[in-house]
Amino acid sequence: MIYSYDDRRDIATPGDAKATLDFCVEHFIDIGNQAITQRGQFFVALSGGSTPKAIYQLLTDSLHRKSLNWQKIFLLWSDERCVPPYDPESNYRMAMDAGLERVGIPAQHIFRMQAEGNVDEGALAYEALIRSTVPDHCFDLIMLGMGEDGHTASLFPRTHGLHSPGRLVIANYIPQKQVWRMSMTFDCINQARHPVLYVFGAGKASMVKKVFTDSYEPDVLPVQAAGLPEHKALWILDKEAASLLSL
Repeated sequence: MIYSYDDRRDIATPGDAKATLDFCVEHFIDIGNQAITQRGQFFVALSGGSTPKAIYQLLTDSLHRKSLNWQKIFLLWSDERCVPPYDPESNYRMAMDAGLERVGIPAQHIFRMQAEGNVDEGALAYEALIRSTVPDHCFDLIMLGMGEDGHTASLFPRTHGLHSPGRLVIANYIPQKQVWRMSMTFDCINQARHPVLYVFGAGKASMVKKVFTDSYEPDVLPVQAAGLPEHKALWILDKEAASLLSL
């Protein structure tokens, strides 16, 4: 089910959307329990989007919620819009509303990105938080998606956030949307033990193919930069998203 595509990337293709979502949930639980067993705590950076929302809902339902020791889990975020925490566009609010506020995670283990004020200062503060809270600033799992333009987190094509050496979190201006976002950088993402990309649907198939088969140009296709030989990125694709790949 998991293929080694190259020295930086693995691909999992569990089947249709339901089978793939179930795989995502079980993978999250496995990584979490492994981290808790080995290191006593599980540091995860959450993502926004419809697929992560479905993952959170399943993780916290009556069938799965007892599969993890939520007291040992630390929640951070991989990116955030410049909105307050109660805004419908907030990735923080989405994750909490999807069930994560109801499973007993200690409040002192939940660290939202505060992007609604001065986003540059907020990014520096969040980077300092990661350095002081996450051992070796190495997450156990960083959840990511892929946009139809090949962006991930809020690292969009041809934005300055793609060139921020030494930084873990940055304020990134997105000219295409005329907005600012707060985002983890690839320096942070690629230090994670498990950077994972969740990509579903036929609408993403052509971009998935480009990312894997076109020449390496992360300024044009930022998500190509995800994964290192020592911390391979796992792409979890449903059969529609993977339909144009030769595996």
